[in-house]
Amino acid sequence: MRTIQFILFVVMATTIAACSSIRVTSDYEAGTDFSQYKSFAFYKTGIDKAEISDIDKRRILKDIETELLAKGMVKSETPDVLISIFTKAREQVDVRESHWTPYYYNPYQRTLISKHTEGTLFIDIIDPEGKKLIWQGVGSGVLTKSKNPEKREANIALFVKEILEKYPPVTK
Repeated sequence: MRTIQFILFVVMATTIAACSSIRVTSDYEAGTDFSQYKSFAFYKTGIDKAEISDIDKRRILKDIETELLAKGMVKSETPDVLISIFTKAREQVDVRESHWTPYYYNPYQRTLISKHTEGTLFIDIIDPEGKKLIWQGVGSGVLTKSKNPEKREANIALFVKEILEKYPPVTK
């Protein structure tokens, strides 16, 4: 019986961990030669519109800068591209019906309700001449409300890293 309970626990833990991952997508302007972009700067006008705390904005920008520098780009006063961010969050309510308890099948149905906040971070790369969007990465995932600043920083760094793994796009 303990073996079955342990296996059930491992399966549930794995499922929960898989559900909490970050989903990332990206899109770009077809025909763009991304190899020409070697320098960047932050687009203050766009960043100021992001509805998050200034502390989290600074964390996001620091992590974006770290990732782009690691890709060989440099920060510049006369950049090849501008970087902007946008965020949104929404409350998710999940309702499930269950006949199972942790130990046995229960013939009486239970309603399980859970709430969480799903956050989305958009990272935009813009051509500075026409202010035209040339690449956008989007990461969505469950936001954990940690009071620990180190955990918040780590979560933001993970979002940024996963999004920017898709930049520059692999073109054919």
